[in-house]
Amino acid sequence: MTAIYDCSVESQLLTGMRLARGAIGRGQLVVIPTDTVYGLAADAFDPAAVTRLLEAKGRERTSPPPVLIPGIPTLDALASEVPEPVRELVAEFWPGGLTVILHAQPSLTWDLGETRGTVALRMPDNRFALELLSETGPLAVSSANLSGLPAATTAAEASDMLGDSVAVYLDGGSAGADYDAIGERPGDTSSTIIDATGLTAEGGTIRIVRAGVISRERIAAVVGEDRLAPAEAAAASAGEPAADPQPAASDDESGTAAS
Repeated sequence: MTAIYDCSVESQLLTGMRLARGAIGRGQLVVIPTDTVYGLAADAFDPAAVTRLLEAKGRERTSPPPVLIPGIPTLDALASEVPEPVRELVAEFWPGGLTVILHAQPSLTWDLGETRGTVALRMPDNRFALELLSETGPLAVSSANLSGLPAATTAAEASDMLGDSVAVYLDGGSAGADYDAIGERPGDTSSTIIDATGLTAEGGTIRIVRAGVISRERIAAVVGEDRLAPAEAAAASAGEPAADPQPAASDDESGTAAS
């Protein structure tokens, strides 16, 4: 059985982080805590590792994982364009439970699945996740669960579902405790996913692809209700693009299953 490392114990934290970095570098999978739910993480630039992630969850390439990043500068490096309303939103909600779908830089040498040229990005509000991200760089992270089951909010729940498909489990305590569970399912503390790719067109709007811990009202308070697609239209198209309807991660984690 794969070991679980308790991040509240200094010696286990140091060992767990060292092993997690090594596992990511070898293309293996790691389970990490985030502020929303636990995430199943892989090197975003290693196609074989991303494939392992999808296979471990029982997902297809049509459900590409989101990418967790250590800070806003990485947002500019991975997205081809960051519209001003998105900058306002990430200034308000990052680090935190908001995942943003944008057009990806066309020069990126990665294969996250059938993304249609988009990428879902989030900066998680969890010090262990951010420490790992600062050392590994962007990670493909989906919710730490088998497809169709609730996202794990503890390392033990993730281990029960994913077992030895994961090389290292980092236990950062219960995830999602700082949020109201207002996601799409009872008790859901997944991140809210918004699709901001429409903002590149004149008069374009933001679609809320998945309701999560950041409410529509809070988003509208930042960018204005006129910047948001009607709730009915967003719900009708909730499978596009790069959006994993599973509770995530993955907020980040996360998507895409965003954490």
